[in-house]
Amino acid sequence: MTQSVFNLDRVKIRDLRPTQVTVGMKEVTEKQAEWEALSKSEREKYLDGHVVPAVLGPKARHFIVDHHHIARALLDEGRKYVWAAPVADFSHLAEDEFWSVMDHRSLVHPFDRRGRRVGYGEIPKSLLDLVDDPFRSLAGEVRGLGGFAKTREPYVEFVWADFFRRRILSKILTSDFDAVLPEALGLAHSSEARHLPGWCAPLPESSPTS
Repeated sequence: MTQSVFNLDRVKIRDLRPTQVTVGMKEVTEKQAEWEALSKSEREKYLDGHVVPAVLGPKARHFIVDHHHIARALLDEGRKYVWAAPVADFSHLAEDEFWSVMDHRSLVHPFDRRGRRVGYGEIPKSLLDLVDDPFRSLAGEVRGLGGFAKTREPYVEFVWADFFRRRILSKILTSDFDAVLPEALGLAHSSEARHLPGWCAPLPESSPTS
């Protein structure tokens, strides 16, 4: 029986269904390190503060629409359950209609590690099958360094990942991630990125006083 969308559901992390194809595994690893550094009481507070938003889909499965990195990190750390907050109930829909509705509401991101759109059938059925996209890791790192602001728009980091993907060579990023950061920050603050969500225009240089 489907629970009310206003309740929190205690769900096995292994049963959560992704709504995207990729994650930044560097970011997943960093979240694992954060988790390992927490005490037992701190971990409970962490879980209370990181409830996973989900849409109830066919067969009343929980399709998560955010916190993929946290959920994957917790799964890799051996955590069995997480709190999920259903934000919509589409469990009455057939699978093809479900994905169509999710797409129209910007609740799914069916793009692969090269930024190419794929069919809904290529979205992994398990968090363990999410594919690493180093440019998604780069976007998360740049945002953390103040390269752009967090917004309410969905999949913002993926939009920025595609921006960097077109301007930075993949082989350079994968061979020396940290060396790419200054270039990525410069691109993020440049006028080339002014169309992107969360763009932060650089402050103008102060003119000398007379």
